[in-house]
Amino acid sequence: MFTRHSGNPILSRSDWPYPINSVFNAGAVRLPDGEVLLLCRVEDRRGLSHLCAARSVNGIDGWRIDEEPTLMANPREYPEEIWGIEDPRITYVPELEQYAIAYTSYARGGPGVSLALTTDFRSFERLGVIMPPEDKDAALLPRKMGGFWALIHRPMTSLGTHMWISYSPDLRHWGSHKVMLEARRGGWWDANKIGLCSPPIETDKGWLVLYHGVRRTASGSIYRLGLALFDLEKPYLCLQRGDSWMFGPEAPYERGGDVKDVVFPCGQVIEPDGDTIRLYYGAGDSCIALATGSIRGLLAWLDANSSPNEPARE
Repeated sequence: MFTRHSGNPILSRSDWPYPINSVFNAGAVRLPDGEVLLLCRVEDRRGLSHLCAARSVNGIDGWRIDEEPTLMANPREYPEEIWGIEDPRITYVPELEQYAIAYTSYARGGPGVSLALTTDFRSFERLGVIMPPEDKDAALLPRKMGGFWALIHRPMTSLGTHMWISYSPDLRHWGSHKVMLEARRGGWWDANKIGLCSPPIETDKGWLVLYHGVRRTASGSIYRLGLALFDLEKPYLCLQRGDSWMFGPEAPYERGGDVKDVVFPCGQVIEPDGDTIRLYYGAGDSCIALATGSIRGLLAWLDANSSPNEPARE
């Protein structure tokens, strides 16, 4: 369902203007001037991560990378970031006229979800932790639902490692938590652990969600991508869920790397035709790659490959 760019990977550590170990898992957005910005997770040689912006006119090559980290962990003021910040998802929020960045802040208690706002990806307003450990894989929906902001995230609880949605009146205080998609059990490709990939895509049929599923095998875990569709006004209601995975690690840069057998998108941009998706994904926790797909094609695939009796959760 996605076609890999022939020049993959499009960004790797050799492109970086300062010494790093690896670059992967980038949030993505198209800026008002038409440029594509990737807010990349960069792991330094200590093993700690920060975020760094790369900009490109065509979203493929000619990347201009910030000469120093764009957003660093700030453990003095935000102790939840003592072991770094990771895996940003970017949502433009028209009501705020700002970009909301949900990212993982990592500390002794484990990973939590933090939120920051920006207009220019140069200065940031940190809101701090909004979901305590252990929680990650979060993105804000771009508009309010019934007067409340909505956040998709992935806590680890006694119920399992599933996708949840929570609501807030002010982006700081969150409640009305609901499970929206459960990891399957048994031998399924998405058994035991799932999580949001890139921010949901609003379509006429509902919120189109790419999520990752983790298959544990005798030789390690495999991260693949699946699809689900959720109600536009009640985004906790699952309308369709694909039975099989539709994009998985195949290329050498996905099968190898620091963590083998991983494709992990945190962002995409939609082309001016309103249908073409450019999906930016981390490959092997070592580089960033690009694949292209179609919203119409994904919805058609979901129609053909989802169980008709997938239960909706009220």
